[in-house]
Amino acid sequence: MADYHFVYKDVEGTTTEWDDLQRKYGNLPPKPAAFKPPPFVPAEDEASKPRDKAWIDEKTEEELEDLEDDRDLDDDRFLEEYRKKRLAELREAARISKYGSVVPITGADFVREVSQAPPDVWVVVFLYKEGIPDCGVLLNCLEELASRYPATKFVKIISTDCIPNYPDRNLPTLLVYKNGAVKATLVGMRQFGRRCTPEGVALVLCQSDPVLNDGHSESSSQEAVIESVRKRFIEKVVTEHEDEEDGDSSD
Repeated sequence: MADYHFVYKDVEGTTTEWDDLQRKYGNLPPKPAAFKPPPFVPAEDEASKPRDKAWIDEKTEEELEDLEDDRDLDDDRFLEEYRKKRLAELREAARISKYGSVVPITGADFVREVSQAPPDVWVVVFLYKEGIPDCGVLLNCLEELASRYPATKFVKIISTDCIPNYPDRNLPTLLVYKNGAVKATLVGMRQFGRRCTPEGVALVLCQSDPVLNDGHSESSSQEAVIESVRKRFIEKVVTEHEDEEDGDSSD
C-alpha cells in the first residue's frame, strides 16, 4: 500500500501563538508583511480625455502639428485657436533657448560654429587655458550671461587651438563675432574692473554693439540692452544689501 504524506499549508501570513510569543521576546525576526498587490489602475484612454486647454497644454510641438488635420478640433474654434497659440509659444521658446550655455568647441569646429553662424546671431568666443585663475573667473561670468541671454551664442576654445602660439599672457581673451566678422577683441581682465562680475562683463560687451540678446526684448538696440543690464545690476545690489541686513538682524 502506497505511503502518502500530506502537508498542511495554512493561509499565507498566518502564525501560531508560539511564533507570536517568540517574536515578542525577540527570538524570531518580525513577521513579514503580507503581500498586497498594487491596486489595478486601467490605462487612460487618450480618446476619452476631455478636450480642453489642459489637454492642449500636455501636447508636444510635434503632436500639436499633427492635430492640424483633426476634424473634431476644426469644429471647436476656441480649441483650434488655442492650439495655434500654444504651438507658437513652443516654437518661440525653442528659438529663444537655442543656446543658453558656453559650448566648448575645437579648431575644426570654429568655421561652422562661429564664422558660419546665422547672420543675426552674435557670437562671443572665449579663448582660455586650464589652470589660469583669471580664465576661471571670466568663465563663471560668461556662463551666467549665457543663461540670461540665450539668443546670444557663447563658445569657448583653448587659445592655441584657435590661434597657434597665442601667448598665455593675453588670456583670457574674448572675440565678438557677427555675420562672420570680428566686431570686438577684448584682451585680459583689466577692462572688466578689479572685481569681475557678470554685469560688468555685460556692459563691456555692449559698449559698442547690442551683443547680448535674451530673445524676449522688443528692442535690441545698444541703449536698450545696456539699460537692461544696468537694471539687473541695480536689482542685484539691492538684493544683496537686503540679504546682508537680514543676516545682521538674525544675529
